[in-house]
Amino acid sequence: MKRERIYLFDTTLRDGQQTPGIDFSLEDKIAIASMLDAFGMDYVEGGYPGANPTDTAFFAEKRTRQSAFVAFGMTKRAGVSVSNDPGLAALLQAAGDAVCFVAKSWDFHVRLALGCSNEENLESIRASVEAARAAGKEAMVDCEHFFDGYKANPAYALACARTAFEAGSRWVVLCDTNGGSQPDEVRRIVSEVIDAGIPGDRLGIHAHDDTGQAVANTLAAVEAGARQVQGTLNGIGERCGNANLVTLIPTLMLKPFYARRFETGISRQALQDITRLSHAFDELLNRAPDPQAPYVGASAFATKAGIHASAILKAPETYEHVPPEAVGNARRVMVSDQGGRSNFIAELRRRGIAVDKADPRLDTLIALVKEREAQGYAYEGADASFELLARRTLGRVPEFFKVDSFRCMVERRFDARGRLKTVSEAVVRVTIDGETRLSVAEGHGPVNALDIALRKDLGKYQEEIADLSLADYKVRILNGGTEAVTRVLIESQDSTGQRWWTVGVSDNIIDASFQALMDSIVFKLVRNREGAGLAAE
Repeated sequence: MKRERIYLFDTTLRDGQQTPGIDFSLEDKIAIASMLDAFGMDYVEGGYPGANPTDTAFFAEKRTRQSAFVAFGMTKRAGVSVSNDPGLAALLQAAGDAVCFVAKSWDFHVRLALGCSNEENLESIRASVEAARAAGKEAMVDCEHFFDGYKANPAYALACARTAFEAGSRWVVLCDTNGGSQPDEVRRIVSEVIDAGIPGDRLGIHAHDDTGQAVANTLAAVEAGARQVQGTLNGIGERCGNANLVTLIPTLMLKPFYARRFETGISRQALQDITRLSHAFDELLNRAPDPQAPYVGASAFATKAGIHASAILKAPETYEHVPPEAVGNARRVMVSDQGGRSNFIAELRRRGIAVDKADPRLDTLIALVKEREAQGYAYEGADASFELLARRTLGRVPEFFKVDSFRCMVERRFDARGRLKTVSEAVVRVTIDGETRLSVAEGHGPVNALDIALRKDLGKYQEEIADLSLADYKVRILNGGTEAVTRVLIESQDSTGQRWWTVGVSDNIIDASFQALMDSIVFKLVRNREGAGLAAE
């Protein structure tokens, strides 16, 4: 059976930019477009030329090599000719291959937002599509609020879609703009639109996630016949976000129900890069990747229960719905006080640490992990600290340096101009090869000062840690009161792109932070020498 083609339309740079707290610079847009293009998206929607200086500059030239580069904007205004509409002119003059018009398809919105008649709105759709085609652009129309409009007045919603189709729009995209439709509604309405004479290979779906069903609604539309899917990287978008292409693409390609029927423009080899793409995008947004994201999260293929780990070692498919390597991810068998021997053996083996199941040191390690987790340590979220604990228990971590003492001072005072300021200073004394070194540093808070001082002068190891940086810092209070025990988790990274987590626990937040900082540095030095493996992030 010949598989039908599904076209992937990415609107991260346009609809994704509606996410609260996200505002792409021109450089951000260029970088993201390049990432999407290299991955193999069919369409990359870049924004709204003419609406703001960034988008206008972005469309000064074509930003993709393989993907169709798409400009987005309104249909022409009612009562204005095509030649006299400046917004339409900006779209047609923008560099790129296609224009996606947003058109009202709910008669309530036509009256409320546009203030024109239903017939004038249809004429705007027709004239805009024809103008784009005359300019040599591929035309498509996003029928805004289509599902709500169809439920309220199916005849008019269909008239909008049919007008776009008959005018020559390559794609007529049905939008669940409010994100409130359910999969059975989407499946039924898409089927009825096809029955009304608009072929499925000319229909797209644009779903929002306000009920957590944007991916399900998109798949329902595909099952009903739609052949273009719109979404964003990691599901960003206004309110609750858009359909997540990072979830949709592997589902379409790896799940037999879809893979037997459909194909995308993404190769199986390219699919193995989707975890890196997802995490690189989060990095650009300066946020930590969601560990529980489907397919690409650090916990997507993580197993904690001992009985599960034992089964995975025998047959991975017992607890993995797809092979993690198919999406560029990796299996993680986690160690915790709930884990059994299988978890520990599997995790040690993954890290290149060979240990016999009868080795008494394994029992020592298991007991130590359980004892320390009872104190508040969390090794399932701090892989690097676990590896160091395991290597120390097995006698395999050299003493690179010894911290003799450290001191932190926080002083609140008035400066020379009478302004109140808080100053943090840290002093660290370390011994390396018998030589004592003293480092002093100021920082933005005591932990930052301590971090700078600790890494300020490590002698012969200084060059090795030059590219080490802290990517995230999390604090959790484990019990109440001013005497509370504190757990600190630190995420570190280096120029290789690797990331690792370390943990510290103490009734003193500075001491807990120092433990995690120490582990971060020592882990990097160990990895450099022994090739300690990290799970794919």
